Amino acid sequence: MIVATWITFCACRSLARVLLFPSSNSLPSFWETLASVVSSTGTMGNSCVCREDSDLEDHHHGSARAPRGQARRVDHGTGVGADAGEARSSRPRDPVRPPRRGRGPHEPRRKKQNVDGLVLDTLAVIRTLVDNDQEPPYSMITLHEMAETDDGWLEVVQSLIRVIPLDDPLGPAVITLLLDECPLPTKDALQKLSDMLSLSSAVAQQDALNPAKHRNTTAVLGCLAEKLAGPASIGLLSPGTLEYLLESLSSEAHPTVMLFALIALEKFSQTSENKLTVSESCISNRLGVLESWAEHPDYLKRQVGFCSQWSLDNLFLKEGRQFTYEKVNLTNINAMLNSNDVSEYLKISPTGLEARCDASSFESVRCTFCVDSGVWYYEVTVITSGVMQIGWATKDSKFLNHEGYGIGDDEYSCAYDGCRQLIWYNARSKPHSHPCWKEGDAIGFLLDLSKKQMIFYLNGHQLPPEKQVFSSATSGFFAAASFMSYQQCEFNFGAKPFRHPPSVKFSTFNDFASLMPSEKIILPRHRRLALLKQVSIRDNCCTLCCDVMADTELRPCGHGGMCMECALQLETCPLCRQDIQTRVRLIAHVS
Repeated sequence: MIVATWITFCACRSLARVLLFPSSNSLPSFWETLASVVSSTGTMGNSCVCREDSDLEDHHHGSARAPRGQARRVDHGTGVGADAGEARSSRPRDPVRPPRRGRGPHEPRRKKQNVDGLVLDTLAVIRTLVDNDQEPPYSMITLHEMAETDDGWLEVVQSLIRVIPLDDPLGPAVITLLLDECPLPTKDALQKLSDMLSLSSAVAQQDALNPAKHRNTTAVLGCLAEKLAGPASIGLLSPGTLEYLLESLSSEAHPTVMLFALIALEKFSQTSENKLTVSESCISNRLGVLESWAEHPDYLKRQVGFCSQWSLDNLFLKEGRQFTYEKVNLTNINAMLNSNDVSEYLKISPTGLEARCDASSFESVRCTFCVDSGVWYYEVTVITSGVMQIGWATKDSKFLNHEGYGIGDDEYSCAYDGCRQLIWYNARSKPHSHPCWKEGDAIGFLLDLSKKQMIFYLNGHQLPPEKQVFSSATSGFFAAASFMSYQQCEFNFGAKPFRHPPSVKFSTFNDFASLMPSEKIILPRHRRLALLKQVSIRDNCCTLCCDVMADTELRPCGHGGMCMECALQLETCPLCRQDIQTRVRLIAHVS
């Protein structure tokens, strides 16, 4: 359950919301600062997303806070919790957002401490705490208080660039976590940061000698690009910043620097004016070289290749380049990841078998094939070793990316989490005995519907069977996975030999599934949008499915515009968020 754990960084507008605490005390300053940015830079046009206009709650990366759970320390060397006798956390995730704990009325302001120490303390505590508690760690509260002033915010940013180590897989996530929970920087603070960094291609060449600082700088730029909007984002992408990021894609840079420089450029390009600026820099020529790494045996370079190929297909189009989906061979692939019921923020490869999340939400995906009986097996190759929840889900499972619900967060799914060494079911977790997974590991997933059990494997070593989900579901199972930011893995549904097949007799999705050639195509976003624009929709159709007439009203709020089938799948009104008590089908008047 991404939201109920300290290492989740789950599914909200940012990893911060996901992971830990809401910052209710900072909301007034957020809007005041944003208003000052907008008023000082002019009105935002159609080329950008303004948080003031779009409403923070409905921003495309989501903004639901992570609910709290019950904290429990875990020994990551053994995977056994301090309270090992307790099979499951005694309290499920509460989807209500808790307020961030600030200073009490009689509590003095915390003394300013060494910022570097606080950042490293935060990185350490993230690795040792699992479920969310009501109160975030002391180091994070202190850093948040310090960042309430311009000078304090600049100190925190500089410290993140200076001290986060290169080899810590959670480093970029902690940068995102801390920056996202800090108050929105003022225009003056952003200008001071630009002056302090004084970025240019020459600085990038100099930073190449210090890969940790180089990577952290690109990660900070990407976080700020995602956090800001419109003129503020455009102003941050100065000619020097663009030169720095482009130089960071050169062959002399460390692969992880290349990766986060590319992600930063992607996030800057969420504003159309920035996208035009980046596209005019001939970035597509650089990415054309890097996309050859998409199948590289080095998993870090493979991530660079994957993101380069995705950007060339979706963002930075190159004239004369053939789209990947037009040249990939899908003849032997009969089951793949379903690109039709995922959000646009999950990146799926043209083969339909590899997925990556670089958004702040907790994105989920499932296979195109579901099973009702028999014994089934599939494998996943771990490309990144961070937080993912991979396993089995049913048709009734809820994938609420902006609210942090993923695989294993309801009674209809069960998931394996190799980063935190947990098994998730119904938003509760229990430790397992496998070591932490690492890049290149093969995770096996066996579903035995005759014995009503699931078995998880790490490089052929199995865990005891899991049977809880069968109390709620006995059929309609899909292979499914949920991803925290910057995570990636590859699925094998049987199109190629398994690395560690189980000893029992089993079937594979690829042997029994079938897809039409048109169903295998995963179109780039711009082509997908062009097709959607050609679809004719009736004026009175359901606003959710667009297939049948809208004939249902929700009570007590009275909102409508949907069909009964869609209304039955909702628990709260999508317009006002009020709980639905009854659904009333309206009588159609025929003229």
